[in-house]
Amino acid sequence: MDGDRIRARRWADEDEDLRPLKVVFASPAEHFTDSAPIGNGSLGAMVWGGVASEKLQLNLDTLWSGVPGDYTAPKAPAALAVVRKLVDDGRFVDATSAASGLFGAQTEVYKPLGDMNLEFDTSNQEYSSYKRELDLHTATTIITYNIGEVQYTREHFCSNPHQVIVTKISANKPEHVSLTLSLNSKLNHRVRVMNANEMIMDGTCPAQGHKLQENEASDATGIGFAAVLSLQMSGTAAKVAVLNDQSLRVDNADWVLLRVTAASSFSGPLVNPSDSKLDPESAALRAMNMTIEKINMKEVGEAIKTTEERVNGFRSDEDSSLVELLFQYGRYLLISCSRPGTQISNLQGIWNQDLVPGWDCAPHLNINLQMNYWPTLPCNLTECEEPLLDFIAALAVNGTKTAKINYQASGWVTHHVSDIWAKSSAYNEDAKFSVWPMGGAWLCTHLWEHYQYLLDKDFLKNTAYPLLEGCAQFLTDWLIEGPRGLLETNPSTSPEHVFIAPGTGGQQASVSYSTTMDIAIIREIFSAVISSAEILGKSDTPLVQKIKEALPRLPQNTIAEDQTLMEWAQDFKDAEVTHRHLSHLFGLYPGHTITMQRNPEICEAISNSLHKRGEDGPGWSSTWKMALWARLLNSENAYRMILKLITLAPPGKKVGFEGGLYTNLWTAHPPFQIDGNFGFSAAIAEMLLQSTPTDLHLLPALPSDKWPEGCVKGLRARGDTTVSIFWEKGELQEAVLWFNNRDNSVLRLHYGGQVAEATVEADNVYRFNGILQCVETCPLDKCAF
Repeated sequence: MDGDRIRARRWADEDEDLRPLKVVFASPAEHFTDSAPIGNGSLGAMVWGGVASEKLQLNLDTLWSGVPGDYTAPKAPAALAVVRKLVDDGRFVDATSAASGLFGAQTEVYKPLGDMNLEFDTSNQEYSSYKRELDLHTATTIITYNIGEVQYTREHFCSNPHQVIVTKISANKPEHVSLTLSLNSKLNHRVRVMNANEMIMDGTCPAQGHKLQENEASDATGIGFAAVLSLQMSGTAAKVAVLNDQSLRVDNADWVLLRVTAASSFSGPLVNPSDSKLDPESAALRAMNMTIEKINMKEVGEAIKTTEERVNGFRSDEDSSLVELLFQYGRYLLISCSRPGTQISNLQGIWNQDLVPGWDCAPHLNINLQMNYWPTLPCNLTECEEPLLDFIAALAVNGTKTAKINYQASGWVTHHVSDIWAKSSAYNEDAKFSVWPMGGAWLCTHLWEHYQYLLDKDFLKNTAYPLLEGCAQFLTDWLIEGPRGLLETNPSTSPEHVFIAPGTGGQQASVSYSTTMDIAIIREIFSAVISSAEILGKSDTPLVQKIKEALPRLPQNTIAEDQTLMEWAQDFKDAEVTHRHLSHLFGLYPGHTITMQRNPEICEAISNSLHKRGEDGPGWSSTWKMALWARLLNSENAYRMILKLITLAPPGKKVGFEGGLYTNLWTAHPPFQIDGNFGFSAAIAEMLLQSTPTDLHLLPALPSDKWPEGCVKGLRARGDTTVSIFWEKGELQEAVLWFNNRDNSVLRLHYGGQVAEATVEADNVYRFNGILQCVETCPLDKCAF
């Protein structure tokens, strides 16, 4: 059929142009969470937008303290035996104390690169018409303001192809741009002005991240770095002068163009910086050799409400375009902080201003890192997941040693927190955090998900399966036969949560056995290994046979006396009923072992658990609840969590546990964590589309009374399927699907209780109407979108 017919009115982008995707501010930033983030995966900056002075707070993804470590503990096996015996005896408080014998090292610390400071000659002059905006379409932050009759404009963006941060400063009248510019850092560093248009800052990260004070001399064995600032200007009267070793002065320019790039000596998680062959200064200078022939300043659009005003008004107007903005903002942030060849998105993405940030900015593997990458596949950002896949492979190297020495087990293991050096051992603080050897296993579920979305058998064979196999080897060794005759995990914790130990007069404990999350993750991994082995023709291996025998011996999900899903193997009393973590609900989301169709009673218990936990919680907890409600097909409660999230949270490092958004639309958490923004995008996708490789559920949790009309284009579904969905008056009107790597197969579509089957194949586009009839097909290469 003629491909032009697929090019329907709905594919036109006029409506999108009417809804600019912009985060808008009416004043300069006063706090870190007011500033605007830009980034290219490795370089990042926070733009504060001051008038008399501007600060770009700079980051480089490889700037971490420390060196590769030894993540083994030869005394751990003896401590493990003690803990297991105490758990078997029901002495959970004592087991929690004894678990300190399993602790490992503290993580290293993500460090800020420094600041580019711009001082303007306007400190004593009043300004008007101020506007600052982050345009997601162009990934550009623009600041405009007037002083007298002169309008000043600054544009900031971060180029991925050229690996530079670019700032252009201009005025609408010639010879009106004058400023002093400098570089500095909180790390041990020096700045050299090379000539009238270039300065270089170099330095070294500390070998021990928590002991260094600002600008204190550091051990030269840490990661070295260099940043280069280059200046260009225009104007017949423009002049530039070297003020001192650290600053340049520009006078009477028509415009000024600044470029910053940076590099480090980091050569991988297994290479000591002292052995690195990389020269950061040479690398940074090479990147600076690119040229930008022309930068077109973007026109600032007509005045629209600031984002703060829109958030404050959401409870009354429930503006769906703000939900759209927040969804796309999560995608923007992920593109800005995780690209092929970069480091993983850490606890704050790529942005950090503190010498020792909250929780070191270390990737936490008991929800936070995983949530960072939840949107990559459903939101069609597959390339942004590559750093996570590389990180899992690095963890497996160190984790093999940890499994062997610490647990006398085969395979590989990783615990709840890591760092750039792929730390695999337990943390050194409190058993409720540290005694949790399931971090690597949770990460491995992303490997199987990656295959299910892309159907890339080479990836499954060469990357995913070896890592899944090693993970499963550890898990089969970790499971032990317990008093119930089942295969149990012991010790076991439910991440960061504690219970009231029976018979202790109210004492709290965190260590017991076979928490619901442990078993859910193990069941997920075992199922993935069995399915992968079938695809790869490896079903007869001893490991697969062992897993098949183990699966039916795992503890089953249990409903507690209060009709919630039990979090622990026993019906312990929660020490904190409204705890932020939802670990025991993993099997529903992000896992797949619990579904509404197969497990209605368990799903009812999960619903009760969510009500019991309540709606309060930091940003990441709120968005996890959104996704869980979506899996329960409960659009009303999923939308209630959106209402709960889109409220303005005050800035500061000690507020935000109740949720909300900061003025720059980061989800609130004290101190800031970025995961909630990514969780929001993933949860919205889950409300609009759910899938298996054989089934598509269209608009499964659409709040039709709130979003009666809309569309979503280009979501990714399992089975290498790209999906666009259109609805009107709260009902499906059309779905357009296409496939890139899928064999001729039957696909089931679900909507509103209807089920339809269609035979589909790769390189074709299919259009279905609101009653799931295929009304049009054409070859992909003949369709224009």
